[in-house]
Amino acid sequence: MAIEVKVPSVGESVTSGVLASWRVKDGDFVQRDDPLFDLETDKITQEATAEADGRISLKANEGDEVEVGQVVAEIDDSAKADDESEEKDEAEDEAGESKKKEETAEDEESTSEKSERETESDKGKSGDSGHPLSPAARRAIEETGVDPEQVKGSGKDGRITKNDVLQAAKQTGDSSDEEKPASESSARKDDSGKESADTDKPVTRKKLSPLRRRIGERLVASQRDTATLTTFNEVDLSTVKNLRARHQDAFTKRHGVKLGFMSFFVKAAVHALKSVPEVNAQLDGDHLIQNHFYDIAVAVSTEKGLLVPVIRDCDKISYAEIEKRIADVAQRAKEGKLQLEDLEGGVFTITNGGIFGSMLSTPVINPPQSAILGMHSIIDRPVAVDGTVEIRSMMYLALSYDHRVIDGREAVTFLRKIKEVLEDPARGLLEV
Repeated sequence: MAIEVKVPSVGESVTSGVLASWRVKDGDFVQRDDPLFDLETDKITQEATAEADGRISLKANEGDEVEVGQVVAEIDDSAKADDESEEKDEAEDEAGESKKKEETAEDEESTSEKSERETESDKGKSGDSGHPLSPAARRAIEETGVDPEQVKGSGKDGRITKNDVLQAAKQTGDSSDEEKPASESSARKDDSGKESADTDKPVTRKKLSPLRRRIGERLVASQRDTATLTTFNEVDLSTVKNLRARHQDAFTKRHGVKLGFMSFFVKAAVHALKSVPEVNAQLDGDHLIQNHFYDIAVAVSTEKGLLVPVIRDCDKISYAEIEKRIADVAQRAKEGKLQLEDLEGGVFTITNGGIFGSMLSTPVINPPQSAILGMHSIIDRPVAVDGTVEIRSMMYLALSYDHRVIDGREAVTFLRKIKEVLEDPARGLLEV
């Protein structure tokens, strides 16, 4: 009986995705709950697993755009796990018989001809691991032209199978298509239809991932659909730095996580949102929604793009719990294991360009939120303090906000509240 493997649903708002990678090969024997493939959507990457034991037959290729519910493979649950071993044993017998015949023929050849034949035979019988090839794999190598030394065997004792050769041929073809330099392709044309003069310049062409396309769409929509304005201030983080230095070892020992800067900024944002509730509001058509909870989104950079997981109930949890949750979502974001619910429902976003060395920027609002706080590099520089010049650890802050919801007075007041709590953390604890 063939069991269909379908693209899983990952949320009501997600209807399609890209089959990012297969975890198995065509013809592999899989067991229930084994990972089969990774589905990359415009929000998260979801892993799909096997529903039964059996031999799998792939119906879609890596890189294909697939719909939720689409059949991408079938599992034959009547197949036995030892079928593969029996097939390999038969292939080994064939290889052994072929080898005996070749050895007999070699006895009749001259020394030079024998040496040449051995060289050619080695190329056709073994890969980089030195293990023999099955007859089917040798035929596949002849047909595809794949170098067996570049193929990694997945069979018994490292044996190279026919499927290994076909997968290697496919990867070589994909690489050629995606990275073919302009000098090897036909002349390109610009928007007017004319050929470009720079046809000998090397370029790499790669299709955008759904996540990258979605990020681009949201950024453009944010700029188009909001009346964005940015206001700036600077904050002296010397007190926060001293607090971290004094209590870092005890904090880490007790809570199992380091005390970072982000927990201070999250708590400062909660304090400011309570003080200036206009910032904790958002538009929904012709209605204004006032939020009375404090789920703060924290931007996390990954290889696939910027993700913004949400830390829930930041007004009710400790600095240690905030640090633990940030570490958890950051790790899962980089591993592609975030769930859709991790990214939804935030009321305010904090992004830290300072970890990359940014001195100043104007962050883009994360709709439907109405504001976003941008952190930047901490720089020791001279500042005037009570009539004297001192070296302080300074950071520029940027608050981008939707002017349809938030007026300038509220935005400036909000940013000043952030500054006050960071320069004197006791204000946040005392809520003054």
